[in-house]
Amino acid sequence: MNFDVIVLGSGPGGYVAAIRASQLGLKTAVIEKAELGGVCLNWGCIPTKALLKSAQVFEYLNHAADYGINVKGGEADFSAVVKRSRDVAGQMSNGVQFLLKKNKIEIIAGEGKVKPGKKVAVTGADGKTTEYTAKHIIIATGGRSKELPNLKQDGKKVVGYREAMVLPTQPKSLIIVGAGAIGVEFAYFYRTMGTEVTIVEYLPRLVPVEDEEVSKELERQFRKAGIKVMTSASVESLDTRGDGVKATVKTSKGTEELQADIVLSAVGFTPNIENIGLEEVGIKVDKGLIAVDEYYRTNVEGYYAIGDVVKGQALAHVASAEGITCVEAFAGHHPEPINYNNIPGCTYSQPEIASVGYTEAKAKEAGYELKVGKFPFTASGKATAAGARSGFVKLIFDAKYGELLGAHMIGANVTEMIAEIVVARKLETTGHEMIKSVHPHPTMSEAIMEAAAAAYGEVIHL
Repeated sequence: MNFDVIVLGSGPGGYVAAIRASQLGLKTAVIEKAELGGVCLNWGCIPTKALLKSAQVFEYLNHAADYGINVKGGEADFSAVVKRSRDVAGQMSNGVQFLLKKNKIEIIAGEGKVKPGKKVAVTGADGKTTEYTAKHIIIATGGRSKELPNLKQDGKKVVGYREAMVLPTQPKSLIIVGAGAIGVEFAYFYRTMGTEVTIVEYLPRLVPVEDEEVSKELERQFRKAGIKVMTSASVESLDTRGDGVKATVKTSKGTEELQADIVLSAVGFTPNIENIGLEEVGIKVDKGLIAVDEYYRTNVEGYYAIGDVVKGQALAHVASAEGITCVEAFAGHHPEPINYNNIPGCTYSQPEIASVGYTEAKAKEAGYELKVGKFPFTASGKATAAGARSGFVKLIFDAKYGELLGAHMIGANVTEMIAEIVVARKLETTGHEMIKSVHPHPTMSEAIMEAAAAAYGEVIHL
């Protein structure tokens, strides 16, 4: 065998799995056909956050007078904002390269395909193909922007998230199809930068996987910011002839025609499982995803899969956790399987959204009797001082045992606050234990303690 472990893909699942394998003494290689770090570091999580930070700074400038600061002449340089985002992505990709080399992981550049007999064939830029062998082969090829038949992307007028990050000029108007995390983050970014934004969502509400109260609050904030929101609506067709794009949108009230410079398709991801040798090896695929067990073993011994190509939330931190669990299992450790109901989800628009566990509706469907506590940031001293009074923290408890079933937050900095809930749920913390855990004042995180108290009729500051 050339290696103990070969990882196909260097995204947050692949490179983390490789590093953990090396830490456990396994000779490891990573195969990557594009940039190290995958979509997340180069075209997803990290560069989008850089764009959003620039938008937030611009928003602060535009509202500086609210804080007693007079600013003159502030304007956005769109190309400079994009360049900063790309520079940040470059820094992070270089960081992954450093980590892989530090851990003595061989980096193989090229397009990899799994082969029978625990082999991987890698075709380099020169067209030459080399075969490598390993005891364990991990498929971590990630995903790409999903294309719908009526939303064919041309990369210019109809774009995916990748092109939306590097547009050569700022569009005056933009239609975003899809109101999940990607759609609402780009809606916030472009609207704050001055673009007229319309967001079209097929389901009845924005961020449809979130708690219904969170969706309502986000829609209220988006409308206040001047974003046109169309829910229970679908784009039936696009006309890209002439200047801009004409979109025919079907709503409950009939058909409406919209005009914009660009349409951004943000309708989800498609896993990258084509042309990587699955059929030749005999690896089972179920509903477009590689079938695996709780330790990410496929039906063929020695082959594993993690991240966006398997069932579960398509999130970077999920892929990383899966990679570590997968490697520790085949290395002879006994890791606990991942609890997918304790995976936090974060959306980095303004206001931010963070959640974990059951929504109120899902908890009721599961048969729980509930205690629900909600604390608005309008009652928070820190939020008021920061000028960030919109939003709330909502906690859901099992009335019988006090188990924390779920948490749903919308407001400033909630993506940082949600980790407290993840740890609390992992430790099986009860509502009363949260109430009695003294939180620092003044902080946004006090709202968690207060929301727990509200669930049990003990809230002080409401």
